[in-house]
Amino acid sequence: MSAHHQTIKAPVAVQTTRTSRPEIVETVADVIADVRANGDAAVRRWSQKFDDWSPESYRLGPDRIASVVSAVPETVLDDLRFVQKQVRGFAQAQRDSLTAFEVETLPGVFLGQRNLPIGAAGAYVPGGRYPLTASAHMTVLTAKVAGVERVAATTPPDRGAPPPVSIAAMHLAGADEIYVMGGVQAVAALALGTETIDAVDMLAGPGNAYVAEAKRQLFGEVGIDLFAGPTEVLIVADDTADPFVVATDLLSQAEHGPDSPAVLITTSEEVGRQTIAWVDKLLPGLPTGDVAGRAWRDHGEVIVVPTLDAAYTLADEYASEHVQILTARPREALHRMRNYGALFLGDKTCVAYGDKVIGTNHVLPTLGAARYTGGLWVGKYLKTVTYQEIRDPASSARLGEICGRASRTENFEGHARSGDVRAARYGSAPLDWADHTFEQG
Repeated sequence: MSAHHQTIKAPVAVQTTRTSRPEIVETVADVIADVRANGDAAVRRWSQKFDDWSPESYRLGPDRIASVVSAVPETVLDDLRFVQKQVRGFAQAQRDSLTAFEVETLPGVFLGQRNLPIGAAGAYVPGGRYPLTASAHMTVLTAKVAGVERVAATTPPDRGAPPPVSIAAMHLAGADEIYVMGGVQAVAALALGTETIDAVDMLAGPGNAYVAEAKRQLFGEVGIDLFAGPTEVLIVADDTADPFVVATDLLSQAEHGPDSPAVLITTSEEVGRQTIAWVDKLLPGLPTGDVAGRAWRDHGEVIVVPTLDAAYTLADEYASEHVQILTARPREALHRMRNYGALFLGDKTCVAYGDKVIGTNHVLPTLGAARYTGGLWVGKYLKTVTYQEIRDPASSARLGEICGRASRTENFEGHARSGDVRAARYGSAPLDWADHTFEQG
């Protein structure tokens, strides 16, 4: 950090590491190995142990889904439909931006690209202290817009029963299968398959440290959206920002968990100090203040910088999941910053909108991963694949000769001979390694 930067609120705890704790790694590996070897019996055993949950079937049938959804108030269902319309609209715009194409690179040489949906996706919708209903929209709906044929969604039980709002969200989003299973055993069952659950090709959705580690260990056998850590927020503010708004927005994300970083980078020392004062004033009246307060104490930061240029540069070093721009000209950040999961421009929007209602995806990179990836989007459920076709004999012969020479410089004689065959069949090159002639024409 530059000598010109002044830290007026430093974090107490060390930064969250980018690797899982050894005991989490070991527990997760044990559960995965058990599910791999013992299928449904293992899922039931761990579900009983971790969630005290052992229903006759973990999958909800159509009647049970209808019954659970009917218990959800109509206003809640209306809100779910509204939000899903926003998510669907943005996801569809993303899908429409991805085009297939075919180009003729040489006479009669056609190269093409297609975007094919994966066959089956697993969607994890967290439960527990914060049932992240919105994750159903982000994972299930986005997959369906991409064209994924089978989406299997799962969420943990809530006090010994299916959580109604989460089930309703999964159902309205278009989930083809809905399971009430939580934790590592659910993720492992979807990734590996059991006697009653078919395996998926990709896992998506946030979860606790155990779920995140399970996805990391299963990556390779299946695809994953990304390796997720604690929620992060970083706000860039100038002297036009309202410290009350800044404090409210920082706390909105700090309540996610006691290890959630909440960072303010500002050009105004007054805004920084007033923000700290407002946080102290607001915390006692916040129902989630115990969690948000620990996050702010241990991982909260307020840094004063001399210029907005310095603020953008420093913000890029953090590569935060959510970056909020509360400045006089917020759109400047679009051209000045490159490392963020999602950017929230101006005080009329906020990170909570992105989390819950606005339509962009809230499954985003954390722990510095924004340096090399964006978040979950339609494209994650698509495979961009290529194809080739040569229709012109002369082009095939020419490429065959070049392929032969290029392959032999790398000592790949087998590759070279594939090229030689085309050079001989469609041109006049000799085939000196085999007693074979092609009929011309």
